Amino acid sequence: MAGTYTYPRYAYLTPPELHDGAPRRHPVVVVGAGPVGLAAAIDLAQAGVAVVLLDDDDTVSFGSRGVCYAKRTLEILDRLAVGADCVAKGVSWNVGRTFFREHEVYHFNLLPQPDHQRPGMINLQQYYLEEYLIKRARQLPTLDLRFRNKVVALQPGDDGVRLQVSTPDGLYTLAADWLIAADGARSTIRQLMNLEMEGKVFLDRFLIADVVMKADFPRERWFWFDPPFHRGQSVLLHRQADNVYRIDFQLGWQADPEEEKKPEKVTARIRAMLGDEREFALEWVSVYTFQCRRMKQFRHGRVLFVGDAAHQVSPFGARGANSGIQDTDNLCWKLRLVLDGQAPDSLLDTYSDERVLAADENILNSTRSTDFITPKSPVSLTFRNATLALAREHAFARALVNSGRLSVPAFLTESRLNTADSADFAGAMVPGAALDDAPLRVNGADGWLLDHTGGHFQALLYVLDPSALDAAQTAECKQLGEATPPLEVVVVSPKNGIAAGGLRVFADCAGRYAERYDARDGTVYLIRPDQHVAGRWRSFDANRLRTALARASGHF
Repeated sequence: MAGTYTYPRYAYLTPPELHDGAPRRHPVVVVGAGPVGLAAAIDLAQAGVAVVLLDDDDTVSFGSRGVCYAKRTLEILDRLAVGADCVAKGVSWNVGRTFFREHEVYHFNLLPQPDHQRPGMINLQQYYLEEYLIKRARQLPTLDLRFRNKVVALQPGDDGVRLQVSTPDGLYTLAADWLIAADGARSTIRQLMNLEMEGKVFLDRFLIADVVMKADFPRERWFWFDPPFHRGQSVLLHRQADNVYRIDFQLGWQADPEEEKKPEKVTARIRAMLGDEREFALEWVSVYTFQCRRMKQFRHGRVLFVGDAAHQVSPFGARGANSGIQDTDNLCWKLRLVLDGQAPDSLLDTYSDERVLAADENILNSTRSTDFITPKSPVSLTFRNATLALAREHAFARALVNSGRLSVPAFLTESRLNTADSADFAGAMVPGAALDDAPLRVNGADGWLLDHTGGHFQALLYVLDPSALDAAQTAECKQLGEATPPLEVVVVSPKNGIAAGGLRVFADCAGRYAERYDARDGTVYLIRPDQHVAGRWRSFDANRLRTALARASGHF
């Protein structure tokens, strides 16, 4: 098969525990150096937390695997210092088209409104994402990345976890205050702890083919139901980097996986799809089934499960890796506060609460997509096809078409970390929502809201004139910076200007912040370290902010 990517081999180094035989204790150990485990380790290490990251392999994932990374995930990757590399290499897109037989029935745009830094989605082979994350991880002095280190036993305790690790040089033991299990769908950590997942296995098979070719397919997502080149089934097409195209062919449950993976079978399917004699080469082929299931809870004492180790969904909708990276974004700031003694241990329970809710939302959407794509009865098939036929002409039917509801951030509106609204607001930035981006000028330079938020608690105070802040209010803002945890107050204003007391000013020159946040003079938003809204008010009140900050950091 063709190869457009050269797989790196990362050196194995003898762990220090094997040099002197002395067990060591670490604040955090992460198991699994896929995108999710790497994201968790980098997030913590960037904040100065000492992290050991263990992986049983010495290279990146084989085959493109995860392909689609959503806008919210790209915004998180920006804070991990790899977002720009991913966007530069990947294929950005916003438009998706759905076809039924010979005709397009409708299309959508993930980002119809202008003034966003990142696209709605990029397509990028998973091995590139892992390569960029590993490069970033190696830049961080408090991150100890160990390849060919496989966990073979563990002993959880009330104050930490003891691990036994196998290496080419033998076994060693290490201890962790906290263990993050990011070791995938077949999680060794989950198995060693005798923990189960609950859910549904879908009785269908799909063929993945990564195809290298020079083609004129646009930078869009194309999905076919019952196309003339693959009758009775569905096909999905994504363009990736390096002229690699991901094609998913529905096969049906009775298909023989080994037979379907034969190059001559795959080549015939692709030739029928292309309808011409253009040259192409196969890079990677696999046949998969999928499941929608999750653990009952993602926290088990000092062990915290993230990504596929905690929950699994079908690939339709790009909810796997996106959801896993958003798990780590939710978890790591909470774990940092606990490690720093700025929040109670119970704050980590809200990680499980919030991300179980997000997993259930993903599973629901993924299950509905799969049921629509792979109807299992003649009645379901008739309904599906009638819906598709009507969708060409009627908007009501388009709302029922489901070729995969694409990944969006969860609205954590029921979180106990939120402070409920006490005034009327318009728009989507409710407590629990992930921040919408907006163009700004900061210190005279063009920038973006999300580049200047995240990592710590912030209050965004919107005022029409930053120079009009009085001394008493400025003093209160400075005092909030000495709270536990600290709260930075930032002024947002339609005017360029200087605020009293050295407060930072974000100039909302295009008015997008005011529009998207329904901001009026005096409006305040409390922002969590993961860029979710924790509360909002129509006027500044330092005591009210302290109370909301305490709630948002787990002091219920």
